[in-house]
Amino acid sequence: MAAFAGESSIRGSSEAMRMVLLTFCTIGITFTWGVEMTYCTPYLLSLGLSKSNTSMVWIAGPLSGLIVQPVIGVLSDENTSRWGRRRPMMVLGAVIVAAAMLVLGFTKELVGLFVEDTDAARMPTVLLAVLAIYVVDFAINAVMSCSRSLIVDTLPIEKQQSGAAWASRMSAIGNVIGYAGGAVDLVSILGTTFGDTQFKLLTLIAVAAILGTTAVTCWAVTEKVLLPDAAHQKNRTRHPSSSSSEGRFRVVAQILATIRHLPPRVRAICWAQFWSWVGWFPFLFYSTTWVGETYFRYDAPASAGKDALGDIGRIGSRAFVLSSLITLTASLVLPLVVRSPDEPTYTQRPHPVLTAALRVCGRWWSRPDLLTTWVAGHALFAAAMTFAPFATSYRFATALVCLCAVPWAIAGWAPSALLGVEVNKLAGQGSGYHPLTRQDVEMTVLGEGSSSSGSPSQDAGGSSAELSGIYFGILNVYTTLPQFVGTFISMIVFALLEPGKSRELGGEDGDKTPSATPTGPNAISVCLFIGAMSTIVSAFVTRRLRTLE
Repeated sequence: MAAFAGESSIRGSSEAMRMVLLTFCTIGITFTWGVEMTYCTPYLLSLGLSKSNTSMVWIAGPLSGLIVQPVIGVLSDENTSRWGRRRPMMVLGAVIVAAAMLVLGFTKELVGLFVEDTDAARMPTVLLAVLAIYVVDFAINAVMSCSRSLIVDTLPIEKQQSGAAWASRMSAIGNVIGYAGGAVDLVSILGTTFGDTQFKLLTLIAVAAILGTTAVTCWAVTEKVLLPDAAHQKNRTRHPSSSSSEGRFRVVAQILATIRHLPPRVRAICWAQFWSWVGWFPFLFYSTTWVGETYFRYDAPASAGKDALGDIGRIGSRAFVLSSLITLTASLVLPLVVRSPDEPTYTQRPHPVLTAALRVCGRWWSRPDLLTTWVAGHALFAAAMTFAPFATSYRFATALVCLCAVPWAIAGWAPSALLGVEVNKLAGQGSGYHPLTRQDVEMTVLGEGSSSSGSPSQDAGGSSAELSGIYFGILNVYTTLPQFVGTFISMIVFALLEPGKSRELGGEDGDKTPSATPTGPNAISVCLFIGAMSTIVSAFVTRRLRTLE
């Protein structure tokens, strides 16, 4: 067993302040994600990349989530730095994100230092921009993974739920700030001293945000220091290669074995998440571009187009400012009106905060449970995105985006809460099913036994912490894999409907005057419609949870 020195602590005079400082880095992470998702698609299109090729670039997101987070998790678990296990990784990741964002914002200028001819510089500019996006995705996943682990490491068990809630609030605040910053004309406000376009200025602000918020959290938190176990070090010295490879194999074997033997309800939650994220992927990565393109197609005046990239980003951000405010409100209000999964089903009275308001309605409010709320979220998102191909105005597109704000708040809360309940039931006394433990897997690997029948483990009671990590890691796999599916679908749709450059960001002759001719369906709206169909499947899978034991 590993040993630790020191005690975890957080600066601050009150619990609320300590929670804010602990999760403050989430604001910078979310802000940077927002800049990337809002501007990078139209930015790549403005460089001449086709939409089908652009969709392939966004495979960086699922790749980084699938690869980086587990690897960084293992590396940070074994980090024996005197500054702690998580904070050094967070600082290193934030510095890499900042450098990559600078490269992304000033790609043309950097390439121009070495290639003067504009036509010859086009391909190197695209390649450098794509490389910068990949580096940002991989590094920011490292910061995100360590920040989540820092919350788990620092807070006691009874404060874990509160810590997760504060991280969700900080994320919503980061979205509001990010989209609000993108919605205003930063060039006219800040001038052209540091950058002559909206995108350049936002990348600079993102650099300050990721470095500043990460610095605040790392300053405020003191971690325990991991002390290497003497016996473990001695064993690694004697058998360095076999010990290391065997350890990695056992971790992989445990994950694969757990996936094969998922309890029915946990499996249903994972598949509901899978089909849901096939729908959420195109919305998260393309919807701001879709709103901006809809504006250029149907509402833009003839004089528009001097800074098409900045205009699309600003217009899309305006829609998402409203959406983020709705999401923030929903994340604060919904937990008060939705019955928790562990509450008795006969609970009918509303939360005391809402009692007076609900009395105005003349009757008691029957609080829905979390499962019903999640199904309703699927249905609302599917209904909104079904109308995406029929949006012929900026206001209509904005209204559809705002309708998706409440389902997004539910999607960030319901699956984790439901899975947490199931994990606690599995680890509890008297449960009819116990998951595979590390001891079971080691016996299987060594040939001493097998749990392939899925029978209850003999010793699951002491593995609750390890158990939750495995199951939430598997849920992340079911969240990441559909992003590959979404990328493949988007690539096909873009190749069929818009195989050339974006009409809104430039014609085939290379000019940068947006074309407002609404010829044919917008390819992004078709991807959103396909996502709506997938979310309907998720709603049916989620409903099955009521009948599963």
